Amino acid sequence: MRIGGAVVNRTQQLVLGFIVLAWVALVVILLVSPEIYDRALGAAGADRHVIELGFLVALTGLLALLGLAVLRRWRWAFWLILVAFVAGVLRVPAAALELTGAVSTGDPAWYVVVQAVIGVIQFLIATAMFIGYRRSGVWGEFWPRAQVDRQRMRSR
Repeated sequence: MRIGGAVVNRTQQLVLGFIVLAWVALVVILLVSPEIYDRALGAAGADRHVIELGFLVALTGLLALLGLAVLRRWRWAFWLILVAFVAGVLRVPAAALELTGAVSTGDPAWYVVVQAVIGVIQFLIATAMFIGYRRSGVWGEFWPRAQVDRQRMRSR
């Protein structure tokens, strides 16, 4: 796949897809249930919308920078994203504790479940990134194209 002239492999596609979905989820949550972020940001009153907009702009900038880093295959970004995505698995026990009532943050149950699912997805992407790294280095493909082509030929 090509984006702006750059060849993007499957590992990069996974990470870029996650970044886009994370941004979409952020916008949807801000539109549907802004009180989740209002509590976390300490936003109240008339300034609430300004704070939410600033939060959205700041996260959009961060996600755009990460997207650029993925496209340019920056080494530091690979390791940063890999470590962050591996740590995403910690969302699962945190969500379990919150759903059982052992820990309370006041977030709705649907949001806690979404956080757990995001953590699982992050961990799966981190696993794919690590497999790609072991096969062909930083930003390497986790499933080489030659293997996919051979498997398609065998299935015909």
